[in-house]
Amino acid sequence: MKKIYLALALSSLWSSAAQACDICGCFMGITPYDNQSGVSLMHRYRIFNGYQQLGQSHAFFPAGVQPFVPSHPNRDEGYQHAHKGDATDYEAYRVVELRGKYFLAKRLELNAFVPYVMNTSQSNGVQLNTAGLGDVTLFAGFHLIRAIETAGVQSRLIVGAGAKLPTGDYQRTNASGRRYPMLNQPGTGTTDGFVYANYIGSFHNVGLSLNSSYRRATRNRFGNNVAPSTSSFANLFYRLAVGSNWQVYPSAQLYYEKTKGEMLDGQLTHEHAMNDALLGPGLDVYYKNFSLNTSFQLPIYTATTDHPASAGRMVLALGYSFRQTKYLLKGRQPAG
Repeated sequence: MKKIYLALALSSLWSSAAQACDICGCFMGITPYDNQSGVSLMHRYRIFNGYQQLGQSHAFFPAGVQPFVPSHPNRDEGYQHAHKGDATDYEAYRVVELRGKYFLAKRLELNAFVPYVMNTSQSNGVQLNTAGLGDVTLFAGFHLIRAIETAGVQSRLIVGAGAKLPTGDYQRTNASGRRYPMLNQPGTGTTDGFVYANYIGSFHNVGLSLNSSYRRATRNRFGNNVAPSTSSFANLFYRLAVGSNWQVYPSAQLYYEKTKGEMLDGQLTHEHAMNDALLGPGLDVYYKNFSLNTSFQLPIYTATTDHPASAGRMVLALGYSFRQTKYLLKGRQPAG
């Protein structure tokens, strides 16, 4: 069996509301290449609609919503942030993200994510669209356990930390000069620190990956930030070898996120609080050094709030892994 490795990636949380809903590491897929540097282009789509406390249903593709790019990237139709129970209200968050991973050593990886954010909010029949560069994320991971040389049973434990930097615009205003709400902005203006742990174990062709993260944010110049947040991700996968060059990994994925929402001057506003669990299938395909990673999840639990409810998320990614055989740091590695 070839070595199995899950490329954990922590998305730049709260650089947009799209990432506000991807609190934990965003799944990049299972790759058969171990300790390989690489690049990928990922698209994430997250949708909220239907007021749960009013008994309204929600849809993954509400009427008029474009899942990949908005019809108008930057346009304000006179939007006002007000939730009055209109069944046509929705919040759609899209991120196209360029990701890079580089292994300095067999056990030490560096990651950089550069997102382009495309948000759409509709309230009482009026829309707001904002798009632009989001908040860049940098982090490092250390492979504390690297038991991948044994036959049949393999395991890996990765721990790491990083920061989301305030590179995105968070000061956009409407025609009258009123600043848009924090989660409608491409950026946040906050610096977020986070820690995470990711365990991957496999027995022959069956594997399980578990990861969890915790994040705290500073305040921006307007006194806004997001309350401390946690998220967890579980992925049960199976490896299918198709010929000598192809590998296919069907999977079942569970995603959980929790935060008390936005804060102003250190006090909770209770805006965009979340306590959600989503479940769905994934499929990852590898051909030589190329990869296609997909996942689709629908809510199985959503805590009731006065905002449109979580209706699901979708991830698509294309990647290329380099056949890395040398590392910049060649110091002695501890036994795994």
